[in-house]
Amino acid sequence: MRCTTLLNALTQIVWVLDKEYYYNMSKYKYDSWEPVKIDVENLSISEKHLLKDNDTFCIYPWIHLHSYPTGETYPCCHADMQLPIGNNKEDSLKDIWNNHNMRELRNDMLMGHHNNICNGCYEQESHGFFSGRKSANKHHGHHIAKALHTTDAGTIRDFKMTYWDIRFSNLCNLSCRSCGHIFSSSWHKDQAHLAEQAGDPNWKNENKVLLVSGKSKTDMIDQLMEHIDHVEQIYFAGGEPLMMDEHYVILEELERRERFDVRLIYNTNFTQVKLKDRYVFDYWKKFDSVSVGASLDAMGKRAEYIRKGTKWSTVEDNRRRMLDTCPNVDFYISPTLSIMNAMHITDFHKDWVEKGLLKHQDLNINILQDPMHYRIDIAPEHYKDKIRTKFQEHIEWLMPHDDLQRATNGFISALNYLDVNNTNYLKTFWEKTNQLDEIRNENIFDSIPELKEMQ
Repeated sequence: MRCTTLLNALTQIVWVLDKEYYYNMSKYKYDSWEPVKIDVENLSISEKHLLKDNDTFCIYPWIHLHSYPTGETYPCCHADMQLPIGNNKEDSLKDIWNNHNMRELRNDMLMGHHNNICNGCYEQESHGFFSGRKSANKHHGHHIAKALHTTDAGTIRDFKMTYWDIRFSNLCNLSCRSCGHIFSSSWHKDQAHLAEQAGDPNWKNENKVLLVSGKSKTDMIDQLMEHIDHVEQIYFAGGEPLMMDEHYVILEELERRERFDVRLIYNTNFTQVKLKDRYVFDYWKKFDSVSVGASLDAMGKRAEYIRKGTKWSTVEDNRRRMLDTCPNVDFYISPTLSIMNAMHITDFHKDWVEKGLLKHQDLNINILQDPMHYRIDIAPEHYKDKIRTKFQEHIEWLMPHDDLQRATNGFISALNYLDVNNTNYLKTFWEKTNQLDEIRNENIFDSIPELKEMQ
């Protein structure tokens, strides 16, 4: 699933702590613009302006390209899905690196002009979230000099991807409610039913179950290997990355080259922790910096409904096994906050803290922005008031234990989202929910009874 949906994503906003900060949280300024790998005093006036004062600049177009399982390519996983900059089914990453769309985007950023492809981050920032753009500049800002070497045409001659985030395929064992076939092979059957109901009986035969980015199954990983000497950070997401052979191929090649300095970041549903005889925990404990963001929206029957295919007891067992095998690996839950879990997420957070499976501060809210009918701001006002009360009480419980203020800021920012009125999408929510419930032989009130109050 794309990180602007599950992980918005992210995505996965990506929260990666450098090792020295991971072991000394007091040095890490969570919501600061300052890059973590370079001293601010060593920045030139132009570099500092781009990172601090330019509210459109993002380092990603100078160090990174992102590709979906469809082959559609973007400057990052937070970009507007409707505005791809290229397609890896037709062109290589190198071809796309300096195409018209990328050159225009770089120039817009340097000039401080808003580009529509970045609207997701602009919206997040307007509500107080620490956006993917800000996170990119913070964790990759030490590459800022590359921006000053951009030609007037927006070209960057040096093609070295130091940050990787390629969704090799849609291979996934879950069919999450807010996802779809593009990001989950398990969605194919349901998508076919929905298409048939919509009058498209040929969809099933015209769309493969498994989608792969690139011109062949190995094309994308072959292209990435040309950059393996330059890579500093890799973000693994999917589909489900821990089910993908490409993931283990990369780890094994890094191990062969003794590149244990490469930072590994994950967005995983955390239901699968091995592929054949390869346990991921055995790899993680060898690397200097591993940060695992588990896409867990709820616990128990709610989790199994929202992310169909989940067996909740397996998730908790995997977390306990991880604590036994590689306890020093950074772990946090990265819930997608939607109308389905808004009244439950605080209970889940407290439960895992009380069980010793999570520290208070290790929760990173990804506010769901799309699909519109799953947003928290579709709720009627009386239900929003209940959410507000729960969040405010949770913030009081959380703040004394949240050194980073990451989890706290997530809930505070979510409160701002509740001030937006999108109740006109409530009808669509019930229509889509009932339609999928019928296909899956489920009933939302059996798993999320509190939503009865929204009818």
